[in-house]
Amino acid sequence: MSEHDVYQSSLVSRSASAAMARLWSARHKFNAWRRVWLAVAQAQHALGLPVSAEQVAALRAVVERPGGISDEEIRQAGAHERRLRHDVMAHVHALGDACPAARGVIHLGMTSQDVVCNADAMIIGQALSLVRAKVARLVITLARRGVEFKGEPTLGFTHYQPAQPVTVGRRLAQWGHDLWLCLLRLEVLGWPSPLARVRGLRGATGTQASFLSLLDGRSGSVDALEGRWLAALWGGPTDPSERTLALTGQTYPRVLDTFVLADLASAASVLHKIATDVRLLCNRKELDEPFEAEQVGSSAMPYKRNPMRCERACGLARAVMNQVGNAYDTAATQWLERTLDDSSNRRLSLPEAFLALDGALDLVHSVAEGLVVHRATVRRNLMAELPFMAAENALMACVRLGGDRQEYHERIRVHAQAAGTRVKDQGLDNDLLQRLRADPAFGPPALRGPLDWDGVLDPMAYVGRSVEQTERFEERIARQLQAQYGAEIAELGDTAPRL
Repeated sequence: MSEHDVYQSSLVSRSASAAMARLWSARHKFNAWRRVWLAVAQAQHALGLPVSAEQVAALRAVVERPGGISDEEIRQAGAHERRLRHDVMAHVHALGDACPAARGVIHLGMTSQDVVCNADAMIIGQALSLVRAKVARLVITLARRGVEFKGEPTLGFTHYQPAQPVTVGRRLAQWGHDLWLCLLRLEVLGWPSPLARVRGLRGATGTQASFLSLLDGRSGSVDALEGRWLAALWGGPTDPSERTLALTGQTYPRVLDTFVLADLASAASVLHKIATDVRLLCNRKELDEPFEAEQVGSSAMPYKRNPMRCERACGLARAVMNQVGNAYDTAATQWLERTLDDSSNRRLSLPEAFLALDGALDLVHSVAEGLVVHRATVRRNLMAELPFMAAENALMACVRLGGDRQEYHERIRVHAQAAGTRVKDQGLDNDLLQRLRADPAFGPPALRGPLDWDGVLDPMAYVGRSVEQTERFEERIARQLQAQYGAEIAELGDTAPRL
C-alpha cells in the first residue's frame, strides 16, 4: 500500500518543522524508552542487583548505537504488540531480541509508566525547549521590525473603530510584548522549576513497592537507585527529592499536562491575534505579508493577494487552543491511582498541540520578517481620520488663546457632524479642518492669536510615547532574549514555512 492510500497528518506533511516532527516520531519515543531501560539496568548493577556488567554493556551497545532502534526492530515490536496487545511489553521483547544477553533483566521491577512517563517527560521537555527558542526568536524579530517603523504614525483602533494614533512599530512591539509574557510562562515549565520534575521510578501505584522488595526493604537503597538512574538520564541532582515529583500514582499527575497545553494555547492565542491584526490591516491595504513571485492568491481571481500565511496560522492556533479541553478532561478522569483512557487521548493532544504551534510560529515569524508596510496608504488612512482626533487639541488651543471651552466645543461639534455626513453620505474627503480654518471664530480677533494648524495636524503629536516605548522594549527585553536564547535560535537554522 502506498503512503498516498492512507491518511497522513497535515501537521507533519504541511505545517510543523522537521525538528518538531522528529521529537514526536515513533523512533524518538522508542529510543527514549530504551534509554530509560539502560539507565535502570546501570543503576541496578551499581547497587548489586542481579544485573551484570556484561548485560549493561550489551544493552548500551544496542541502545547507544548510531540511529538507535532500527526500522526492522520497530516492525518486530509491532508484531509482538499484535500478539501481546501491550506496546511497552512488545518493546521489552523487541529489545530482548536485539540484545539476548540482557533479555532476562530488561524492565526488572518496573511498570510500564516507569518507562512511558519518564520518556514523555524527556520528549515534552525537548519540545518545550524548541518552542521557547521559536517564541524568543519571534519576539526579537518583532522588536527589531518595530524599531524599523517606530516613527511611522498609524491610526489606532478600539472596537475596530478609529482611535488615538500609535505607530506601526509600537503595534509590532505590542505583539512581541504579548508573546514575551507567554514565554515567561513557558519558562516556568522548564528545569529547575518544580513543575519540570519527573515521575521517577515508582512502580505500579507510585509506592515503589517493587523496588523496595528488590532491595530487601532498604528504603535508602531505593533512593540511591533512583538517584543513579536520574544521573544517568538527566545529570544534575542525584537526590530524588530535588528532581522527581514527591508523590505519583501509576502515572505522573495528568494535571501537569494541563499546564503544558494551557501555556501552549496561550502562545497560540497571541499568534492568532497577531495574524488576525495583519489580516485586518491587509484589507485596509496598509500591510502585506510576504508574497512570492509565482504565488497564486486565488484560482478564480488573479488579482487577489490573500494573507494565506496568517490565515493558516490562525487555523493552526485554533487547533492548539482546542486541545486544552482534552488535557482537563484527562486530568479529571484519572480514577484513583490511574485509568488507561489517558493514553489514547494523549497520543493525539500532546503531539498535535506542539506540532500545530510549531507550524504557526514558523508562519508568523516568516510574516514578521517579510512584512510589507505600505507607508503612503498608512498615512492616507490616518489623515482621513486625524481631523476628528485633532479637534480635541484644537479645542484646548482655543481655550489657551482665551476662548470659552463650552462655546468652542459646540462649534467644533457642529462642524464635525457636517464633515462626517460629507464623508459617509457623499463619499468625499474629510474637510473638518478646512471648515474650522474658515470659521472666523478660530482666529483673531475672536482669539488672542492664530492657531498653529500645522502643529494640530502633525500625526506625531498624537502618538504619545510610542517611539520611546518601542525602543525600550527592544533594548530591555529583546536584547536580553537574544543573549539568553541566541545559541538556541542559531541552531534553528532556516525554518521557513514548508508550504
